[in-house]
Amino acid sequence: MGKVLVEKLLRSCPEIGTIYLLVRSKKGVDPVTRLHSLLDCKLFEPLAREQTNFRDKVVPIVGDITEPGLGIINSDRQLLIRDVSIIFHSAATVRFDEHLKLSVQMNMVGVQRMLELARQLPHLEVFEHVSTAYANCDQSLIEERVYPTSLHPHKLIDTVEWMSDEVLDTLTPKLVHPRPNTYTYTKAMAERILEEDAKDLPVVIVRPSIVGATWQEPFPGWVDNFNGPTGLFAAIGKGALRMMMGRRDGCADIIPCDTAINLFIAAAWITALEKPKEMRIFNCTTERLNPLYWGMVDQGSETFFNKIPLDGIARLPKATFTMSRTRRNLGLYLDHYLPAWLMDMSVRMTGGKPRFVRLQTRLWKAVEVLEFFTSGEWHWTNDNVLMLIDKQSDFDKKEFDFDARNIDWQLYLDNYCLGTKRYALKESMDDLPLAQKNVTRLHRRDQVMNIAFAITMWGLLARRSEFFRNITQWSVQQITRLPAILSK
Repeated sequence: MGKVLVEKLLRSCPEIGTIYLLVRSKKGVDPVTRLHSLLDCKLFEPLAREQTNFRDKVVPIVGDITEPGLGIINSDRQLLIRDVSIIFHSAATVRFDEHLKLSVQMNMVGVQRMLELARQLPHLEVFEHVSTAYANCDQSLIEERVYPTSLHPHKLIDTVEWMSDEVLDTLTPKLVHPRPNTYTYTKAMAERILEEDAKDLPVVIVRPSIVGATWQEPFPGWVDNFNGPTGLFAAIGKGALRMMMGRRDGCADIIPCDTAINLFIAAAWITALEKPKEMRIFNCTTERLNPLYWGMVDQGSETFFNKIPLDGIARLPKATFTMSRTRRNLGLYLDHYLPAWLMDMSVRMTGGKPRFVRLQTRLWKAVEVLEFFTSGEWHWTNDNVLMLIDKQSDFDKKEFDFDARNIDWQLYLDNYCLGTKRYALKESMDDLPLAQKNVTRLHRRDQVMNIAFAITMWGLLARRSEFFRNITQWSVQQITRLPAILSK
């Protein structure tokens, strides 16, 4: 989302002077190198053709939200104090199963440190915090307001500072309940911090739901990670995931990344323009405005990947959501682990290294985390979003389109699946004919296996049942008589 936000600001808001990005070192790569890598990705290619010097407007600020003072040196801090008027705060750990201590440090204490910086900026007009529509997933109807929490945020922060990791890990399920994970829990706590501790600042909160690939900008289907739906599409396309818990008639509240980013910018604009006395919250969701259902997701992805397959698949794409735990568990062992075990056995016989069972284990750890969201049902109000749409000019409605009612879901899903192939998996379309031949071969293999299985089962039944034995004998007689009948 951060990449799409930067690209959109540079492309559609040309009067912006400078965008400062808080960047930390990661896996031994220094912040400046990371920034260059970010700007060199395919997402920025259309912008590079329009604005050859766009990189000059993007300046890295070396820092880390987990460090006191954000780890920013004094000279950089003075630069921010002089220039910055709008803060977009989207830094967070998005791992659902993150240890509570780190999740608190990044998603809660990080917010406090950003507020400390915000109070030092004399020109600040907007502090925009990116939350999640599932921060309050313990509610069935989620309105555009902050909800109370069972524990005060400051008490939680104090607790994790002195409590050992072992004790904290033991207590985590009880602390986060009824929320499913530390991510949604700490995001809800962060909203409480903003409500109580930032009354002197121009704060606005935007809550995107399940963020997916771009709908239109800067081009359809762009995605560069396997979070959320992208991981599901990749697993379905590879034939690795065929069934999981989910309501086929339930709303898959996927929000295209560029739709969410347009709302981010519009929310900042209205906050700076109107300077509301109370903090506004925008539910960036699709359920009420233009619902997409999980049944459309599984059917659409299966259909697409059979026409435009991924490279090197070992099984045909097939996807089903079910609310039957028994059916799901049978599918898990018979249609996932058993084939993976057989493929590993085949690999061992040829001297290779088995990997399919290990991959299935990793896949299902991720799937089990997502099943809470695919199996549940939530409703959101969008009063502030609709109000903001009404206040846009005709030009802005086109340039910053965040109206979910304008999304064509079938076209979006096709572009998303194609984007998963091209951008996330980095597969070349030049290899598509080979991939399609592989799918044809797998179709024939499955047909042969199905026929062989049917004959085997019929033979077993014929041995044990006189009825099936008589039917079999009669069928054989009819087949042997065919040449004589046809010669007449």
